[in-house]
Amino acid sequence: MLPTRRLYESEPYGAEFTANVLACRPDVRDPAYWQCALDATAFYPEGGGQPCDLGLLGGEPVLAVEQDGDGVIWHRTARPLAQGQTVSGAIDWDRRFDHMQQHTGEHILSGTLHRMFGAENVGFHIGSPWVRMDMNLPLTPQQLAEAERAANRTVQTDGAIRCWYPEPAQLAELDYRSKKELTGPVRLVDAAGADLCACCGTHVATAGQVGMIKILSAQHYKGGVRLAVACGMRAVTELQALTADAQAAGARMSVPAGQLAGAAGRLLEAQAALKQRAHALQTNLCEALAAAAQPGQGQVLFLEGVDGDGLRRIAMTLAGATGARCAVLAPGGQGLSYALAAGPDGDVRELCRRLNAEFSGRGGGKAGFCQGSLPADADRQAVERFLQNG
Repeated sequence: MLPTRRLYESEPYGAEFTANVLACRPDVRDPAYWQCALDATAFYPEGGGQPCDLGLLGGEPVLAVEQDGDGVIWHRTARPLAQGQTVSGAIDWDRRFDHMQQHTGEHILSGTLHRMFGAENVGFHIGSPWVRMDMNLPLTPQQLAEAERAANRTVQTDGAIRCWYPEPAQLAELDYRSKKELTGPVRLVDAAGADLCACCGTHVATAGQVGMIKILSAQHYKGGVRLAVACGMRAVTELQALTADAQAAGARMSVPAGQLAGAAGRLLEAQAALKQRAHALQTNLCEALAAAAQPGQGQVLFLEGVDGDGLRRIAMTLAGATGARCAVLAPGGQGLSYALAAGPDGDVRELCRRLNAEFSGRGGGKAGFCQGSLPADADRQAVERFLQNG
């Protein structure tokens, strides 16, 4: 079978087409579905970091599109299409245009990072909701911000995006980016002068149609940096969500959205001070309870406002002061938090196991100490009776 004629290369804005069905076979991976090959298609097959197009073919939903090693493009459908018939195809245009925006924006940003800092794009995938870009060099936030501004200035120029197959002699003279060695005809994309790259994907006609390029996050990855990027309407949607989130946070902290970092820092400082104060108060409580404890008498206590560390310290201090098993409960988790401490040479693991089994709790520990939590529907008084009789 001859390679499929790729309408998406010459007519990326063509959302509808007609073609002849050359073959239809059960899907090699799932015989419940079918794979149909046409003499020509506007459906882009998955590859080069870009997902495939979806839509309708002969009235049947196209579920996936793939290209085999012979250049034949196969369309996955739930029902077969008759070999030899002429069918109409319609791609999901919103999905296609979104991919065109993301892919073209990636070219502009990748080319900008390469030109400004020598960074190579070694990984690219149009995912949901972001585009993933892996650069082979570490880049600072300042460098990324500078490149983002430069890339968006390219968008604003609205220069042409050119896709073509150069003649071999011309190709040999061109300095273009490619992630791997290529043989045979090579399709190049000139992204408004910002990038010249070998690429098989679909792209907008001019840089201005990218709309906007926004780097949403950056993290260290394999000696370089992994970027999450959004272009076009994805960027607008992300910025709307971020703005709404910042405004809501600002309203709760009574500061404008532009002053959130300072307000968050002050909250963290106040939280740290409260933790220190709580620790000191729990230490005082621990000492007072130990002073009042009677040697040889185990205790079961319920204490409000004690955190996990406080539970541990109080239970172990009381067990040390009394020489007997002690249990301390407090509101925490989804219901009740508990700490069990054994007296000298004691073991509370079996008690912990039975407590969890009786009240659907979770937790454990060592012989001398166990800690865990019980669900919200656990009756506190029943838990206290169980521990007193345990």
